[in-house]
Amino acid sequence: MNQIIDNFFNIAVLQETYPLLLAGLFTTVKLSLIVIPIGLLSGLSLALLGNSIKLRLFQALLIVYVDFFRAFPPLVLLIFVYYALPMLGIEISSLGAVVIAFMLNTSAYYSEIFRAGLESISRGQYEASRSTGLSAFQTLVLVIVPQAVRNVLPDLVSNTLEVLKLTALASVVAFPELLHEARSAQGYTYNPSPLIAAALIYLALLWPMVRLLSRFEHRMGSSIS
Repeated sequence: MNQIIDNFFNIAVLQETYPLLLAGLFTTVKLSLIVIPIGLLSGLSLALLGNSIKLRLFQALLIVYVDFFRAFPPLVLLIFVYYALPMLGIEISSLGAVVIAFMLNTSAYYSEIFRAGLESISRGQYEASRSTGLSAFQTLVLVIVPQAVRNVLPDLVSNTLEVLKLTALASVVAFPELLHEARSAQGYTYNPSPLIAAALIYLALLWPMVRLLSRFEHRMGSSIS
């Protein structure tokens, strides 16, 4: 038992490395505050464009985009963006590469969620709103989108939870988020306690969202029944 504590819950090691872990946590939160809004906005934009533009060519291109980036492994996408763009003469930081790769990946998932939400709104809602004098833009912003978001809110929360976990992949391009800093701490202490601490920090961050998602799903189930 003492060997397990020394290897995985070493207090002395954690006291030595906690500034590094806190810095990584701050960077992870900052990254999440950048990536999640960008993914939401780009996904909503794609869904609105797909709902408004009925040209077959555009619909086909949109399907290809969404299917491709949902199927493409996000880790491979991140590595490709980080290493391929400089070969094309485009200098990019690790943060820029992470934001671009995650935006491409998350926008595809969010767009499908928003598309389902938009399709759940009956055509009569559009016509009733326009009959009151609202423009097409006002109808979307004030009437349609709020209802669509409410209908798919559990799915949005669930996908956001996955995006938060996805930020750990940023460590592969030396972005100093929580996992990267924990691995660095492990490297110079020769002890995995920082990795265990990082895992517990992720758990503390994500557990409230898991509980929130459960409440949403319970409420949705109760309203349907």
